[in-house]
Amino acid sequence: MGHLPKDRIFCGEISLGKRLFGENNWNDAYRNPIVGLTLYGSNLGNKEVLGYGFGAYSFIEFPMVENTDSYLSWKMGVGLGYVTKVFDQELNPKNDATSTHMNALLCLGVTGKWRFAKDYSLIYGLDLTHFSNGSTRMPNLGLNIPTISLGMAYHWKGKKVPGAEQKVYTKTPFFNQWNWTNVAIISSKEAFPTGGKNYPVFALNSFVWKQFKAKVGMEVGLDFISKQSLMKYREYIPKTQLSIFQVGAYAAYILPLDRLRFIVGMGVYLKDRYDMDNEIYHRVGMRYECDNGLLFNLVLKTHWAKADYVEYGVGYTFKHKKK
Repeated sequence: MGHLPKDRIFCGEISLGKRLFGENNWNDAYRNPIVGLTLYGSNLGNKEVLGYGFGAYSFIEFPMVENTDSYLSWKMGVGLGYVTKVFDQELNPKNDATSTHMNALLCLGVTGKWRFAKDYSLIYGLDLTHFSNGSTRMPNLGLNIPTISLGMAYHWKGKKVPGAEQKVYTKTPFFNQWNWTNVAIISSKEAFPTGGKNYPVFALNSFVWKQFKAKVGMEVGLDFISKQSLMKYREYIPKTQLSIFQVGAYAAYILPLDRLRFIVGMGVYLKDRYDMDNEIYHRVGMRYECDNGLLFNLVLKTHWAKADYVEYGVGYTFKHKKK
């Protein structure tokens, strides 16, 4: 991708956020985070090949350091992005970063604020913004945009809500009180050459998980994957549905926000006959669990920095205890 960067990248953001003061039982554990929405725009560094990027994402900021006049937090956000120019075999063959106009838009960063007046603050930050379609169409090397930012914020006060009752996590033996969840996953993935057919992906993610503290959890599990695009890998090799079937084992860290759980994990294939990408895979995303144990899953599966596919799933936690 070394041929793509040509110009300096300039970005602009407009954000609206609200600080949470005890509205839910996890707010105090995270030192009253800020949630909000950001509108984003950038020139992407190559107007002729990449065009411009626009998007909107919801975010949450977790305070790390705070006093009367200054504030430092880390931020993560997820939303939708639009790029104006994409790969085209005849008209734009050099764009191997994006092949769809609509993409997932992710942001990770550190944000600081210095209050220099009663209602105004200077904002400074360091962000990494990412555009990707999750390999639903190839090529999809993605766009990673690191930025240093400077801006201004206006604050207005709202009414504080009385603190919610805090949930106490009593210490239990490591092997006790784990939950068992199964998630049925469906997705799609395009195989090379570019402009080819999209193939379905079917998978089952079975794992056990436990929340140890208000901000700490863990899950370990198995993945059973039927990725139909493997049928196109070295077509001269005879294949069956059993031979392309993949099995993996993984572990993940859970960042719980009440019913919403963010996960970051790594796994290894136990069965992967054709070794098409890499023996190691990664998982980053979110799960939302309802009171009745029903779970909704939106996770990106990757091989290091290369997207494999997006896991859209519905699951259920057995022997679920209502919160």
